[in-house]
Amino acid sequence: MEAIRKQATKLREQVARQQQAVFKQFGGGGGYGGSDNVVTDEAELMLHQKLERLYISTRAAKHFQRDIVRGVEGYIVTGTKLSEDSRKYGVENTCTSGNTLSRAAVNFSRARVQMEKERGNLLKSFGTQVAEPLRAMVMGAPLEDARHLAQRYDRMRQEAEAQIESERAYHQKVIQILDHLEGEMVSERQRIEAAPTPTEETPPPPSYEEVNNASTAPMQNGSNDGVDYFLGEAMFSYHAESDVELNLSTGDYVVIRKVSNNGWAEGECKGKAGWFPVEYIERRERVLASKVTEVF
Repeated sequence: MEAIRKQATKLREQVARQQQAVFKQFGGGGGYGGSDNVVTDEAELMLHQKLERLYISTRAAKHFQRDIVRGVEGYIVTGTKLSEDSRKYGVENTCTSGNTLSRAAVNFSRARVQMEKERGNLLKSFGTQVAEPLRAMVMGAPLEDARHLAQRYDRMRQEAEAQIESERAYHQKVIQILDHLEGEMVSERQRIEAAPTPTEETPPPPSYEEVNNASTAPMQNGSNDGVDYFLGEAMFSYHAESDVELNLSTGDYVVIRKVSNNGWAEGECKGKAGWFPVEYIERRERVLASKVTEVF
């Protein structure tokens, strides 16, 4: 970025010197029609007026170019800081359920970094296709013959078209990055919305008396599944809300001891026992030996 700013400053100074030389040559330094420059032809007068307009517009473009350089520098600094802050938030804040916010922040920072890389490629393209040819034109022969201006303007038009094409490619790549980021966010939201909400639909765990009655009395319809031990895999994370409940993480394997009629089950996982919603668990008949050791 420092090199781009220095190059732009040098370019502005060279253009200003060339313009001053041309303006003095055709305009006598101030007004038109002095003792050394007498208007003898209408075409020459029109050419002089065009050169005056060129000088005024180019001087305004020089100031506008300086503002553009400052704006681009500030935008890049702001975008880089935003992506870095998002990355730090995603790495340091992992206290939410399933690390939802942290993953979203990391995805956003990753997309932002890609966008800044594309912006860097755009600036490099400007340097090679616009700034370098313009610098070569200014450093070349001075603008002594006004008839060459048409050719030079045509060359500048081609360079402007190349700049527009580079900007179009940059914005297309940014759109692709943002579309990919939107897809990740939508997928994450759908995954979160698909998880059941036990606090609203699932009744509280059974009381101590209900558990004792369920363990001593026969089950209805002759079923004895409520007291059989079996292994289950947690399909969703569950955070205990009381001391009698059991925390579960997605992928945990649990030994289920009891299943009550109100949708709760008692089991053991990683040396801890407690109650949890039975709909969070799927029964498994075969489990790897390495996973069984994690249960106890």
